[in-house]
Amino acid sequence: MKKEESNPLRFESLSDAHNAFGLPKPLHPMISLIDNRLTPVEPCRLGPSHVLTFYKISYKSKLSGKLRYGQDYYDFDEGGLLFAAPNQILGPHYDNMNEECSLYTLLIHPDFLLNYPLAKKIKQYGFFSYSTNEALHLSEQEKTVIMSIFDIMSGELQSRIDEFSQDVVISQIELLLNYANRFYKRQFITRKASGNNLLEKVEETLNEYFDGEKTTEEGIPSVHFLSEKLNISPSYLSDMLRSLTGQNAQQHIHNKLIEKAKEKLSTTSLTVSEVAYELGFEHPQSFSKLFKTKTNFSPLEFRRSFN
Repeated sequence: MKKEESNPLRFESLSDAHNAFGLPKPLHPMISLIDNRLTPVEPCRLGPSHVLTFYKISYKSKLSGKLRYGQDYYDFDEGGLLFAAPNQILGPHYDNMNEECSLYTLLIHPDFLLNYPLAKKIKQYGFFSYSTNEALHLSEQEKTVIMSIFDIMSGELQSRIDEFSQDVVISQIELLLNYANRFYKRQFITRKASGNNLLEKVEETLNEYFDGEKTTEEGIPSVHFLSEKLNISPSYLSDMLRSLTGQNAQQHIHNKLIEKAKEKLSTTSLTVSEVAYELGFEHPQSFSKLFKTKTNFSPLEFRRSFN
């Protein structure tokens, strides 16, 4: 009989997570900052995979010494930050049991952010959806900035709670996220060469897909399909492309669609419906709407103007 795959452990509360880490209950039910220097964590108790219902930001002083990007690796030995959103499955690829434990681990329940603008804004930070091989690698100077924020937050959380406590902690969380956003942009820039290589791979993958006429059988390529082919996460792919070209992955797919549509409209006698079908659209109206949005012409208007 085939053995059933075990479901990942699910932690509904910060107390559940603390218990799994072998720690005492958190001081606050909605937010916890674990300093591994003061309260050593027992990661082996987490099991092979787990799901948190809250945000997790952790700092590791070593991230295997190298940054993986697609099939390549780049030296960066200063450690860095990992981010996870609620309900993501985490496992050994995220907190490797054979690796050094996180120096700091910040756990934030979404309800802690309620009634603050950050409750909505935090969902706009794409790095919460990055995979572990796209972690934020910090320089020594950047590390100093991040550590100072953790230290301020730690002091605040251990102090006596007053009417300003939550405001101060929320502001520190937002500051941490804004610095992370800035440092990720630096990371994109410093990997400009690999970024240009990424553009080539995106173009090559899309050309192969469209030229192989896979759209007829498999439909329009998705961002998820493209990211799997390039071995990076969808959000990191879009953010990397946006930093290089100003357009995300979906826009690159649409641009390639329009390029192929123009070829078919100008070199064949296919009807608009047939062109739409060959490009993977279920409904010709959807194709015509996208074409009009991108070119300011309907497919028929484009064909007439071309002829």
